[in-house]
Amino acid sequence: MTLTIRPVEAEDYDAWDPLYKGYCDFYAVPTSVEKRRVVFDWLLDDTQVLEGLVAERDGRVVALAHFREMPRPLHGAMMGFLDDLFVDPDARGGKIGDAMFDRLADICRERDWAVMRWLTQDHNYRARTIYDRIGQKSLLNLYEMNVD
Repeated sequence: MTLTIRPVEAEDYDAWDPLYKGYCDFYAVPTSVEKRRVVFDWLLDDTQVLEGLVAERDGRVVALAHFREMPRPLHGAMMGFLDDLFVDPDARGGKIGDAMFDRLADICRERDWAVMRWLTQDHNYRARTIYDRIGQKSLLNLYEMNVD
């Protein structure tokens, strides 16, 4: 089996959309075709900060990752932030998540980012087994202020 990690391309929409819907469903975040199309268009727009990768195994897109550059003010440097990572449930167990993180680490080195950060919910036990192996759990607490 051949696994390729590459940037998202316009032709990936039909394969990307059900994966991103699966990601939204996992986190119980309401979504729509229109909202997902906005996100996909951001991935293709060089004026947006959001970038995307897909994992393609034997010609089929089986995973996605969305990331962006962000400032790290206390260090006077930029870092990466991983917003979304999702592997097709039928493709799990094949080290695809590891391959995605390997590519993200390469991107960090290429861009001189010393850190890639991400968040996950506590109940995401399966993904946390990877995260605990490749990263360190932060001592920071996440807060949100809703202004609606």
